[in-house]
Amino acid sequence: MASIGDVVQWISENESLLSGMVALVVLVGLILSPIGKGIRRFYTRRDQIEPSDAASDSTPVTRHTPTAESILAVLAFDNLSSDPEMQFFSDGVSEEIIQRLSRGASLKVIGRTSSFHFRGERKAQAAQALGCSHVLDGSIRRASGRVRIAAHLVETSSQTTLWSDRYDRSLEDIFSVQDEISENIARALDRTFSGLSTSSIEPAVYDLYLRASPQSYAPDELRKYVGALETVTRRAPDFAPGWSRLAFLRSFLNVYQPYSERATTGALVSREADRALALDPQNIDAMTAQLFVIPPFGRFVEADTLLERIRRAPGSGDGRRYVGWYLRTMGRLRESLEDTERTYRLDALDPMSKNTVALARMASGKIAEAIPVYEDLVARVPDMSFPVSSLLRAYAFQEDWASVDRLLALARERGMGEFQDTMPFVQAKRHPAPENINEWKGGLQAHIKATGRIDVSRLVYSAHLGLIEEAYAAAETARLGPAGTNDDIMGPDAYRTSLLFQTGMPEMRNDPRFPRLCARLGLVEYWMTTGKWPDCADDVPYDFKAGCEKVQDIPIEDFGF
Repeated sequence: MASIGDVVQWISENESLLSGMVALVVLVGLILSPIGKGIRRFYTRRDQIEPSDAASDSTPVTRHTPTAESILAVLAFDNLSSDPEMQFFSDGVSEEIIQRLSRGASLKVIGRTSSFHFRGERKAQAAQALGCSHVLDGSIRRASGRVRIAAHLVETSSQTTLWSDRYDRSLEDIFSVQDEISENIARALDRTFSGLSTSSIEPAVYDLYLRASPQSYAPDELRKYVGALETVTRRAPDFAPGWSRLAFLRSFLNVYQPYSERATTGALVSREADRALALDPQNIDAMTAQLFVIPPFGRFVEADTLLERIRRAPGSGDGRRYVGWYLRTMGRLRESLEDTERTYRLDALDPMSKNTVALARMASGKIAEAIPVYEDLVARVPDMSFPVSSLLRAYAFQEDWASVDRLLALARERGMGEFQDTMPFVQAKRHPAPENINEWKGGLQAHIKATGRIDVSRLVYSAHLGLIEEAYAAAETARLGPAGTNDDIMGPDAYRTSLLFQTGMPEMRNDPRFPRLCARLGLVEYWMTTGKWPDCADDVPYDFKAGCEKVQDIPIEDFGF
């Protein structure tokens, strides 16, 4: 078996091979996009092909009328070359098609993690498992100076092949074909894909970009891929996806950096995101990177502007799943759940999609629906710390103490990172005897005395355990953000306001002092400026909006980092 280095060398020597994927994008785009109605042609699959330097003729079949619910799964193309390492290159072709087609506003495309899960004999299960209306599959073979790419598009309900074609070219002809196809894309799809060309990137560099796709989002994994993407952007400075993925992953890594270093790292993320957006103004991952470097509280109006830009942008991106995640920090739980479920359906096997949808379900009180998703994550992605903490809380609210014991042992083994508070909270909720509640209370007071600050999540936990007066006293005397010391909480949820709106813990919200706390966090300014009130505005036992009006002049606390 050839080494990865051999594959990279081979790709470097045959860089034009990448261009063949563009032609596939055009033909599928013309089939499924309403913009291309006047120029669509549908084809039957030809299994017997003859070498040629030009595309084969194709035989038309029955016209298919796409619906608004068209959902496409692009499967990983089969590698028909003798080198098994070339499967990674074939995956890269399929991924490029996904990225390009997802920019079409009329077409939903299943995410790569989910669609690539089905290979070999399992491809027959893809349509039913993914719930898609169409499947695009194909194969790639390279021999001597030629490359052959075959593809076919199937409507899943009728198992009808809507289109089938192959590209049989000499390597020298690939770039001229790309120029012709790119012009067709620009005309037929109103330049939807025009900012995504990979023609200017070396194949070896593109290979490095494809590999920089995290699974666990653990800090060490993120550092590795950030380093790889720095090489990509240095060698391909006009490749927008390289800049956007670099900015996105660095922004995620930033939440694990010491707070004293975040201003410098955040500025770097902003420059990388700006570079990506200059090349591709609709790039979702770059906009999400900008969202991630906004402090967890205090600037919600600014964050909402970015959220709306991400929601309006066509296509997909790893960052899109964080729209619903961020909406919860503003108290918009119903909207968060709808958005997250929609994103989850398009990539249901992706670990972070699973994590965000489980969080949204639990926040909305649908704990039983969140548990199996968390269980799958705990088993499948052992390096991901988020699900263990969330699953512990879920079982505690269900009073499933046998499952809690199992997870507590696992939590001690894996470590809880920024979720250390979960374990004592679960224990106090399980045994709410006075001595245990007093132990939690003592820990709260000792923490404030030692650090002078508090995370709102700890306030919510305290109020839920019956310590409502202690929680509000702590909120009034302590700083709400980090202190910049080694014991500060880190991670994507640190110092965020999501837990304030958790359906199963309403104690803080039900107290008339809640708007005052929200004013210090910048939430009242956001609600009154935008008119996008939280779900709890209609649920609490007092006039929530009037309470917000009374405290709107309270200064917003500076997050500080």
